Amino acid sequence: MVGKTTTGVTIRQLQIFREVLRTGSERHAAKILKITQPAVSQQIRQLEHEVDLALFAREKNRLVPTDRAWDLLRSVDGTLQSVDRIEKSIAAIRNEETGSLSLAAPGVFCLNAIPRAIQAVRKSNALSFQVRAGSHQQIAEHVLNGRSDLGVSRLPLDERAFEWEPAATARNVCLFQAGHRLAAKEVITPEDIIDEALVDIEPQFAAHQMNINALRYRGVEPDLAVEYDANSHDVGFVAAGVGISIINSLIAREYRQFGLEFRPFEPGAVYHYVVFWQRGRQLTAGMRQTVDELLGAFAAT
Repeated sequence: MVGKTTTGVTIRQLQIFREVLRTGSERHAAKILKITQPAVSQQIRQLEHEVDLALFAREKNRLVPTDRAWDLLRSVDGTLQSVDRIEKSIAAIRNEETGSLSLAAPGVFCLNAIPRAIQAVRKSNALSFQVRAGSHQQIAEHVLNGRSDLGVSRLPLDERAFEWEPAATARNVCLFQAGHRLAAKEVITPEDIIDEALVDIEPQFAAHQMNINALRYRGVEPDLAVEYDANSHDVGFVAAGVGISIINSLIAREYRQFGLEFRPFEPGAVYHYVVFWQRGRQLTAGMRQTVDELLGAFAAT
């Protein structure tokens, strides 16, 4: 949807301008908007020409917003949100007519919960599904920017941008092969895994810091056998006996077909998972049915 104001400024220019401010760079804005970086630069220059304001300072190939840029965003953001809602409604109508629905979620949930939910939907509804996997941040961006109708993620989420329904609460667990010595424990602590090789998520994730710091606090340097960058990449290594893994109980239950065992791990954390969508979006019948089946699938795990 592209319109033009009496000043010659287009809605598209304002949308691109907003995304540059949100992401902090033309490159990131271009990636989210699925256009080229030169196209973003051109639209920003045209916008500055139309409003006759210097909205950005150019410093070392970077755009630095001026105070006028933030003033303009505050002035037009309400209008742009209204345009967003119109576009979302059109997209919902289009998806309903074409019988398709897009879902963004951590790839690990495609092992059990999401396939069961989709199977349940398709028993009475011929919807086709497009599933996008990614990090929690990428999932939120997919839903925020309309590339996905629904998302599965964990809190916190921005309540100004999203609405959601609770799906499951998870706590940290230790995952290991069936028959492992740790199976005799009701609760596993860092002292119990001092001599164990670990299959652990990469250092940029908070879960890594919690797991590793729990050992280092006790004066033990962990034996990191494998580091992985996305949930579900660990299960094969654990199943092969490479090491144990500290994950959460919802993810551990996705691994049921691998015949592994898990026990609560302390100290741990609590994770709240939700099914979510853009705030203000009217759910179609297919979306509502999919939300309900996803909630049921997670509750059954």
